[in-house]
Amino acid sequence: MSSKSLNLTLKVWRQEGPDKPGRFETYNAPDISPDASFLEMLDIINERLINDGQEPITFESDCREGICGTCGLMINGQAHGPEKGTATCQLHMRKFEDGDHITIEPWHAKAFPVIRDLAVDRSALDEIITAGGYISVNSGAAPDANLIPVPKESADAAFDAAACIGCGACVAACPNSAAQLFTSAKIQHLNLLPQGQPERWQRVEAMVETMEEYFGSCTNHGECYEACPKEISLDFIAYMNRDYVKSKIKNRKLAGQH
Repeated sequence: MSSKSLNLTLKVWRQEGPDKPGRFETYNAPDISPDASFLEMLDIINERLINDGQEPITFESDCREGICGTCGLMINGQAHGPEKGTATCQLHMRKFEDGDHITIEPWHAKAFPVIRDLAVDRSALDEIITAGGYISVNSGAAPDANLIPVPKESADAAFDAAACIGCGACVAACPNSAAQLFTSAKIQHLNLLPQGQPERWQRVEAMVETMEEYFGSCTNHGECYEACPKEISLDFIAYMNRDYVKSKIKNRKLAGQH
């Protein structure tokens, strides 16, 4: 891979606020190192805009290590860009060629209104998490690691589900703006473990029905998996659907006992 710098043309979505009309603006991006991350490239562009007395491009970032889920952009029509299993902050400019034109947009979803430029409001995902409530297991001193037996298959699956960083790429990539992959991951990383059993059925019903208030329905396109930087399995959606049906029966029986 050559270390020669890249000369790029950026087509960036600019929008002053949620109630303002948006537009694309074009920026030249010369002398970009192929070793720079995508967000570092935007930092460079913003420094140049500020030096020229212009308004910098608003975008979100925090850890820049693919952990926090804060970053997230549509890059040439793909959530998080062209490299599979990679968050925007982990994408490097070596994935592009000298002379490329790159279109950069915010997440596309009704549930994610634009705050400014490339930053969107993802609080609808927080509403789903809040609906899940709490776990009533005593959180006192840490127990011995082997005190609660957990089958390895369940532990591995729960760990895979817990890898979800909540970035919202699954929603942005889905033609229906569905959040089933996110919701199922957040549900199953608890439902697969003994500690998640006491509130299991209430949790499933509440989270799924909160999800349905904000997001579209899943019709098995599979774009969510393709866009997910942590490659969360579609199997979790099937597990969630199974548990949701069971929750309607079990919660009705529980309600009849009171």
